[in-house]
Amino acid sequence: MNNVLPKFASAFKDRHGRERVRLRRTGWQTAYVSEVPGTAEFTQIYKEWLENGRIEAAEAKTVPGTFDDLISRFYQSAYFKDTKPQTQRIYRGELERFRATYGNRTVAGMNAKHVANLMTKMQATPSAANNLKKRLGQLFDFAILMGMRNDNPARVVRGVKSRTGGYQTWQEEHIAAFQARWPIGTQERLAFDLALYTGQRKSDVCRMGPQHVEKGRIRITQVKTSKELRIPIHPDLAKSIAATPSGHLAYIVTRLGVPRTRNGFGNWFGDACRASGLQGYSMHGLRKACARRLAELGLSNQLIKSITGHSSDAEVARYTRDAEQVRLADTAMGLATQYKTDLANRQEDVD
Repeated sequence: MNNVLPKFASAFKDRHGRERVRLRRTGWQTAYVSEVPGTAEFTQIYKEWLENGRIEAAEAKTVPGTFDDLISRFYQSAYFKDTKPQTQRIYRGELERFRATYGNRTVAGMNAKHVANLMTKMQATPSAANNLKKRLGQLFDFAILMGMRNDNPARVVRGVKSRTGGYQTWQEEHIAAFQARWPIGTQERLAFDLALYTGQRKSDVCRMGPQHVEKGRIRITQVKTSKELRIPIHPDLAKSIAATPSGHLAYIVTRLGVPRTRNGFGNWFGDACRASGLQGYSMHGLRKACARRLAELGLSNQLIKSITGHSSDAEVARYTRDAEQVRLADTAMGLATQYKTDLANRQEDVD
């Protein structure tokens, strides 16, 4: 590797002869990176490792059999280490919030009723409650392997039903409002067009750059799923890319010309939405809008998944059910109207 390596990084070849980078620092978890130093992907992984890779000293002083002990062991397990740095950061945040209150409790002492009570207490934040239930489920599965339990009480507990539809889907009037505020040539509009015309998450949009363009397509490996997609560049997106100054590694950059971090990117785009008079709208809603538009064209779930990268029909259905309802209702009413016309025509023939 000819690229200059940052602090704590060293290059090596693995047993397959592939060049990789090792991130190693005393008191930090060692990480192995396949991305090329200097790219936006490597920079993001390196930054998240510096923020989240440190092993807390308190983890070495836990009481055996407690959640402190179990969570510390979980962090050192392949179940945790085999996940991506971004996923590790999310898991660690959820587990540490639980640990702050229940870390000294025994793993064997928690039953299904206790888990259900936790869900009840968190009804005001259903997404957080259901995410915690998932993490507890993982912990209890791991506890079974560690010999701390014989069952998983989280499996029998129902999650908290959300009363909202999640991120708000952008409708055409919202899309028009943003376009009116941010013309082609601005970075805000380019970020918007990248999301709307590729249907990707902000973690992928913020990494997109000229190096991802290949034969008229954007080739991207999704951060969340590791799924590789090749998405044809829409003519409107091509115009936006051509008209907007950007960095050499990423289309969306800061004033200093460096790629924005995932969180910084989300906050920046949120400000652009609010400047357009759009409260409560986000980039993920544009992902849903992309799926909505495709559904309104009558495309199958399989075709929609080829763009969004969803794995199951159920995931696509959550994004497109409103468009499907409108399309089916239009079809039903059209058939009803035609039936009435046909009935009247038949009556005229009788008369």
